[in-house]
Amino acid sequence: MSLSSTQSQDTTSRRRRPAENTEDPPWEPDPQAGYGHEQIHDQLCGGQQFNSTDSCAPSTHHSVCPALCTTTCMSAHTCVSHIACDNSWEEIQNKRTIRAENEVEANKVVNNYRFGFRKWKSHVTERPFEDRSEVVKELYSELNLIKPHSGPGHFITCGNVVYVLLFGWWVSLTYFLVGMLMFITITGVPYGKLCWKLSYYFLWPFGKSIHKIGNTLRRCCDQAPDCECDTDRVEDDSPVLLPSPTEVLGQPVRTSYWCCFSTYVWLLLGYPPLVLIHSLACFFSWILIFTIPVSKMNARTLGVILLLPPEDVFVSTCSERKSSETRALLCCYHAANWYYYKYTVDGINVFAVNLLPLVIVAIVIGYIDRDNRYTSSDVKFAIAISSIIPLSYYIGMGIASISAQSNFAVGAVVNATFGSITELTFYITALLRGHQAANPCLQEVVKTALTGTLLGCILFIPGICMIIGGLKHSEQRFNSRSAGVSAALLFISVGGVFAPTLFSKAYGNLVCDTCTSSTGGNSTSSSSERFICHNCHYDLNNSTLFNSHVEPLVYTVSVLLPLAYITGLIFTLKTHSYIYNIHVGGPVTAHHGAVVHWSRWRSLLILIMATVLMSACADLATEHIQPILNQPNISQYFIAVTVVAMVPEIPEIVNGIQFALQNNISLSLEVGSCIAVQVCMLQIPILVLFSVFYDVGFVLLFNDMHLCASIFSVILVNYIFMDGKSDYFQGTALVVVYLILLALYYFAPSPAGC
Repeated sequence: MSLSSTQSQDTTSRRRRPAENTEDPPWEPDPQAGYGHEQIHDQLCGGQQFNSTDSCAPSTHHSVCPALCTTTCMSAHTCVSHIACDNSWEEIQNKRTIRAENEVEANKVVNNYRFGFRKWKSHVTERPFEDRSEVVKELYSELNLIKPHSGPGHFITCGNVVYVLLFGWWVSLTYFLVGMLMFITITGVPYGKLCWKLSYYFLWPFGKSIHKIGNTLRRCCDQAPDCECDTDRVEDDSPVLLPSPTEVLGQPVRTSYWCCFSTYVWLLLGYPPLVLIHSLACFFSWILIFTIPVSKMNARTLGVILLLPPEDVFVSTCSERKSSETRALLCCYHAANWYYYKYTVDGINVFAVNLLPLVIVAIVIGYIDRDNRYTSSDVKFAIAISSIIPLSYYIGMGIASISAQSNFAVGAVVNATFGSITELTFYITALLRGHQAANPCLQEVVKTALTGTLLGCILFIPGICMIIGGLKHSEQRFNSRSAGVSAALLFISVGGVFAPTLFSKAYGNLVCDTCTSSTGGNSTSSSSERFICHNCHYDLNNSTLFNSHVEPLVYTVSVLLPLAYITGLIFTLKTHSYIYNIHVGGPVTAHHGAVVHWSRWRSLLILIMATVLMSACADLATEHIQPILNQPNISQYFIAVTVVAMVPEIPEIVNGIQFALQNNISLSLEVGSCIAVQVCMLQIPILVLFSVFYDVGFVLLFNDMHLCASIFSVILVNYIFMDGKSDYFQGTALVVVYLILLALYYFAPSPAGC
């Protein structure tokens, strides 16, 4: 049953809604808006608007059922109707209508619901500026629009006061000193006056504006140099501004800007220090992100205003009436805006853009300062591991862009190839470095990081999304059947990964390094004597059990898990792709093609470059991780299960939180499940395959702590997902369990020999 037919059949059957919410939501469940089970169920199962005298007649449509029937009207038909409602809900969940601005965005949204694809929140196309909200338009304004305001008190805000303390006073002082320098040169007096005007402006720029004076108004000011050029007193139709042709012919031609000696004095003496000051203010205000208006103000001053003739620049208050002969160049009202966390640069969030220089810093200090003369290994490791965050964001954007513009085969290959490239790069680099240095600790770090990624994706990501989404939306619903499929895949994945470990514990020989008698050998009866053993493990490498049984089992599992992954891809992307109907909403002009931030080839180039840089940063991180692991008070398990495992997943956590805030908890839960499935079905088999061709000593056997923590987490998540509802309490339970497991790893002793 399609959504359109359901709508036509149920035009007269509506559920009574509160007076403050009389507008019906759209019938198409928009994935971006996150319609849940409760909302769509209300639409499908909405009863008629009964009055007090209405009778409760059975509905002729089996897809709907009266929701306000009294107990006297309950009959067998009601049960049938409720069953039909549930069936309709299941049918809608299996056949979605995707709404987006254009076809590329619709394909990206569809990919979010497909198995094996990374869930991506950011847009891959440029959204029409006229369709954006006023809040977003304010973020991208050029600070040259004069707006009405209520008065001077309107500008006294916390952000504006912070501007004066952080930037205003020293920028204003610099202008005052440069103005004095221009007065000393005599020829630069006009620029000195301009600097003093701008000194007053930058001390408190809010409510003031900088204008460029037109030719007619400038001629008026030149004819009366002793008078102030008050633009608010000059009318557009004033006869003074309309000189006769003889006056125009008799007026001396104005000297060109580049033919004045004072211009070069300004460019040599006054402009350079202002370039330095404005560049510093622009940089620091951009890094703070929420003060980007200050950065725009400094950049526009440096690139436009300071390169104009001083007689063309006029500073006034924004409340003054301006002539048509003036053009506003700069008018800033607020130094800070909270919504700048939404700001993007070429489709990339500003936070990721600001972190990108860390990659260059990490590579430069990592490969130049080899002997740690200027920077310690701890600092190098911190910078290298932090540089993975922006690279992961760029890789995710590249994957989403290519997938949204390509067919299912290309999208599947790109997701399978680059979806886990961040983690695989670090793991393979760590295994290679550990093998070359004969350091078995790095292999244990890799296994712990794999387990930490599983625990974080199963517990922490869903938990934090449930908490944040629950605080905003009280209770959120998701398709329990879909969540059950994801949970079943997690069971298969975890069971396959830990099958060799369970097999080894069932058939392996327990060997201990040292055993001492608890009685000191003074016991009279040898049968009652107790021993304390240390460093006990299952001996597999020195027996035929590993070569004949465990190793073939590892290879078998490593083949079956990718086959299960490929089967899921073929099912959702090829054989059963019809369950996703792409409906393009928004303006009609969007059908003619969308302006994509990154083309296919540009996305592929960025993916390759990001992968290369990721390899370099991973190499530096593993090179300088040893001093971190040698910390006496922190277990190596804890470092690997937190820093190494979860730092690359920060972009995914951000995406999940954004989905939860938009009441789309289903995708928030799928974010963690997708990563966990990829870890088990792709990353671990690839590591096993890599160890076959290049023996780095990687053995797919985990210790008891990893085994118990992973299995317990999967069971807990299955229990939480059973009812198809989520709230902040359930999210808190998941996060608390995750923190308990982290405490377990924190107090656990480091691996033997490390």
